Amino acid sequence: MNKTFKALSLIACTTLAVSAQADEWRYAMEEGLTDPQGMYAQKFKEEIEKNSDHTIKIYPVGALGESADAMEQAQAGLLQFIDQSPGFTGAMIPEAEAFLVPYVQPTDPKVVREFFKNGKAINEMFHGIYREQGLELLSVFPEGEQVVTTKQEFRTPADLEGIKIRTMTSPLLLETYKSFGASPVALAWGELIGALKTNMVDGQENPAIWIEAYGLDDLAPVLTYTGHAQYTTAVMANADFFDGLSDADKKLIRNAADAAHDYIMDEVVKMDEAGLKKIKETNPNVKIVRLSDAERAVFKERAKAVEEIFIEKAGERGKQIIEQMKQDIEAAREAVGG
Repeated sequence: MNKTFKALSLIACTTLAVSAQADEWRYAMEEGLTDPQGMYAQKFKEEIEKNSDHTIKIYPVGALGESADAMEQAQAGLLQFIDQSPGFTGAMIPEAEAFLVPYVQPTDPKVVREFFKNGKAINEMFHGIYREQGLELLSVFPEGEQVVTTKQEFRTPADLEGIKIRTMTSPLLLETYKSFGASPVALAWGELIGALKTNMVDGQENPAIWIEAYGLDDLAPVLTYTGHAQYTTAVMANADFFDGLSDADKKLIRNAADAAHDYIMDEVVKMDEAGLKKIKETNPNVKIVRLSDAERAVFKERAKAVEEIFIEKAGERGKQIIEQMKQDIEAAREAVGG
């Protein structure tokens, strides 16, 4: 048990001793307050505190240790809420890595919004799966389309041969870039900039907001829109905590999550557009590449192998989720006329 875990245990015990019903709820996330997860968290906090006597204490990235530490604390009930991406929860919830399978999620903003808001896979099927891990799923939202930054232009898998692309430490992401023809390298986020500067890696993937914020376009100035994925994250509550609430407080939390979801879906689009605009304005060396439908089709065909790997890992339930996600995307396209 780490020091952070022990400290929170003492805090929780002290709080319970003072009051039979604690009204300060703790919320941890993987990003800072001005990042998408932070903006969602602050909107959620605003809605909770505006409509009740409860308060929310937000713990930004690093405040409670690494992602695994925060999840341990959430499952133990020391945190009431947690925001964590499938790239980190995949080891615990293999089905969540469906969001990492390339060329499953949509890219059109209107379709993306409808898919995440009303899709059956997200809003029905995943709830029971997260429940098995002691978590109540409140919201799943994208943080922007993944953009590949490299030092040289590529348009085919052959162009990526020998190119070292940094990924998160998810085996499925490693398989994705292998299928694309690249040589993936799993690195922690904190090692990325140094790795790009020393040519340990030649590129990476992230939404435009992160590329601009951390100057990744200066280190790998070719930004390629392959259309293969959205960076996705999920907000959860500890299930025992949630089940112990009154019906009024459960409704309060769900309403706050819905309001925060609608808010962040608008803000992410604005942030993504602003990030790309600033890159264009401030970096004269940047080159923006958008693969054609025909070029994407080649990568999409290769990505079928990654989907098969996901199904092998996640089993029949994972297969059903992928199939439902595809149906949800078609339904979303019809709903928005896209």
